[in-house]
Amino acid sequence: MHVAIVGAGISGLACAHRLRDAGIAVSVFDKARGVGGRLATRRSKLRGRAVGFDHGATHFTARSDGFRRLVGQWEAAGLAARWPAAGADSWVGTPTMTAPIKALASGIDVSLSTPVTALTRSGDGWTLHSEAARLGDFDAAVVAIPSEQAAPLLSLHDFEMARAAMSVRSYPSWSAMFAFRERIADLPDFLRGAGPIVTAARDSAKPGRTPGERWVVQADWTWSEANLGRDSADVSEALLAALADAAGRPLPRPFHSAAHRWLFAQPSGRDLTTLWNDAIGLGACGDWLYHGFAEYAWLSGHVLGAAIAAGANR
Repeated sequence: MHVAIVGAGISGLACAHRLRDAGIAVSVFDKARGVGGRLATRRSKLRGRAVGFDHGATHFTARSDGFRRLVGQWEAAGLAARWPAAGADSWVGTPTMTAPIKALASGIDVSLSTPVTALTRSGDGWTLHSEAARLGDFDAAVVAIPSEQAAPLLSLHDFEMARAAMSVRSYPSWSAMFAFRERIADLPDFLRGAGPIVTAARDSAKPGRTPGERWVVQADWTWSEANLGRDSADVSEALLAALADAAGRPLPRPFHSAAHRWLFAQPSGRDLTTLWNDAIGLGACGDWLYHGFAEYAWLSGHVLGAAIAAGANR
């Protein structure tokens, strides 16, 4: 059996990992240049030194048994550490948020910069297509991308799956990144809910990070949606002002600033965990199916991988 997975975020990779452990061949495709989805790190060279900004998820939790075991393995390998500043059960990847996700992808056939534009039936299986090429034939296909992107791929083959995807809305978020020459002593390492800010994290305070004073400031979805088409430099200035308001004083000018717009940052979510049509070998997983956080995205993919493996062994 050979399974294709569209999407190399934590959900798609969790599914792939579970399938590989069951001895099932798997190939993963993603349009991005790297794995991890919103468990992302923006790399920059500042003042001659390579640094990173965790501009997607600021942290993740590990409350469920299976994910807690995996995170324990990451911790033992130096790939994750607790970060109590964000909450008692909060973790971060080390030395970057992408480090544990790269480990999860290790040994798995992953094709990056490869957008999948169509799934077509081929006998009892599936053929994946990009705009320019046929990507291969597979026995089963899994869609592990945001609901808005999943719906068109599912709609020609399973309307109930497509309808589930279409019922979920993903909300946008602007994420601004700042580097300062001096420490901002007036702020805690992590804060929530300050004006348009949903979270602000002193990224340089996370375990295993390069020294310095770096912040990632994320806007809530209402502000982000209202400013969706705004120039990124203007967004950086607006969120810097919001951070200054949270500090209660003007801040020094950062020597580096940037902003990234996540169009599908926070799904409204369902309580389905996964979708799987055993009759045609088509499924979907992701945070949009299960509460919208990294741990639940992993659970969704892991559960789907287990279901496919169980069916293959019948």
